[in-house]
Amino acid sequence: MAFPRLAGMILHPTSLPGGQGVGDIGSPARKFVDFLADSGIGIWQILPLGPTGDSRSPYQALSGRAGNPLLISLDDLREMDLLDPDYRKGAPANAWQADYPAAAAFKERSLRRAFANFADGRADSGLNRELEEFHRRERGWLDDFALFMTARAFYQGKPWWAWDDAGLKRRESGAIANFARSQGRELRFQRFVQFLFFRQWGRLRSYAEGRRVKFFGDVPIYCAHDSAEVWAEPALFQLDPDGLAKSMAGVPPDYFSDDGQLWGNPLYNWDLMREDRFGWWRRRIGAGLGLADMLRIDHFRGFEAYWSVPRGEATAVNGEWLRGPGQELFDALGEEFGPDLPIVAEDLGVITPGVERLRAGNRFPGMKVLHFAFGEGAESYLPHAYEANTVCYVATHDNDTTRGWYEASGPDYRHLPRGIIEGERDRARRYLGRDGSGMAWDLMRLALSSVADTAMLMMQDVLNLPNSCRLNRPGRGAGQWRWRLAEGDLDRASRSGLREMAELYGRLPIKPVRKAAGDAGTGE
Repeated sequence: MAFPRLAGMILHPTSLPGGQGVGDIGSPARKFVDFLADSGIGIWQILPLGPTGDSRSPYQALSGRAGNPLLISLDDLREMDLLDPDYRKGAPANAWQADYPAAAAFKERSLRRAFANFADGRADSGLNRELEEFHRRERGWLDDFALFMTARAFYQGKPWWAWDDAGLKRRESGAIANFARSQGRELRFQRFVQFLFFRQWGRLRSYAEGRRVKFFGDVPIYCAHDSAEVWAEPALFQLDPDGLAKSMAGVPPDYFSDDGQLWGNPLYNWDLMREDRFGWWRRRIGAGLGLADMLRIDHFRGFEAYWSVPRGEATAVNGEWLRGPGQELFDALGEEFGPDLPIVAEDLGVITPGVERLRAGNRFPGMKVLHFAFGEGAESYLPHAYEANTVCYVATHDNDTTRGWYEASGPDYRHLPRGIIEGERDRARRYLGRDGSGMAWDLMRLALSSVADTAMLMMQDVLNLPNSCRLNRPGRGAGQWRWRLAEGDLDRASRSGLREMAELYGRLPIKPVRKAAGDAGTGE
């Protein structure tokens, strides 16, 4: 579908300031909505919101349906009288990098105190009815998730295929019933935590809607192997009888890595998914649209053909392209949600004519990234070549900050010849007609002035932050996803400068016109 002409900002909630060691979806998120609205920005793009494993990657979540407990606002729980006045005692210090271990330990202790207080009747009586209604509405995935998380903790964090109880690992009904009886309180706790997350997210969405800010969500194409979804429905994935992946997902060598990217996710059993018209995917997209107004589908290329790497390979170099579900999947989604699916196709990299036909045939906007636009042969990423039904990014969560990209110093650039780096910098300066001293804001202006219906900025660029503030380096392991805004950064950011550009280039959100009773007119 075609999107209205708007400007957006990428910032994952973990990168918000405040909270207890990591950003949350309470007051810091509402303040960020205020910042966006004041700046004329109508879209907030987030990354996947699921609970993360040890890598802390939102793209390797323990569930694609659940919310991350780290994002729950303890301040809001205090307002509900679920926590005592001294609830912040022992909280980790806030810094410009998230302290995940400390935040996770503190949040879990706090959430367990909130659950105990809830069980003791300290909360408003209506909260219990809300929880019961939430469980009734969401139990199709919630019960499996609660079982998965409870069993995972019971077996000291082992992945599900390594659990000692073979019956539980294989989801035998007797084993599940016995385990559920012995772990009743823990199951209720897990459901309670999810209830809190979705209650707070609903409050945040309502607040954003009131300030005319839309949410732009993100759906990874694959599930993490160690996830509730793969454990709950293993037949839908390419697994062997022991639960191990027969082949792994990834991409061949590309701009980001000479060895490609070996993600390790199990691939789908597309033949089985076809039997019920892709019911699993219809539920997944429906859940995503329950959280956001529009969705980016990560690695859209994999629906036309996907890279399959045999188990045991150390890199993604040795793989093969296999046929994906193609148009069949999107026909099924169209039947469920209508023809105008609010989906953006992540179509970066080497895209075949088949992938382009699949995207264009469904009228999904594609993506253009300005950091990729100034290399040799990258003319399609330059704004003069765009069509309107496009999302123009200055950079994505996988890119460097614009200042870091332009300075091109440090280990991220050691594998690139200086001639290539200097060539890109020279083409960027000549294309912009600028000297490069304000590259971050120059590229933001270029994106906003483009014909693309949607122009996405990055908060690091608004603040002109260096390479050390990069959020993720694809293919790397530990130490990613940690960057955060510091307290006061939003006050230092130029709201007036952003709003001036949004207004100048026709991207201010349009205030809805309320019709009087019986008025059949179209408004102004």
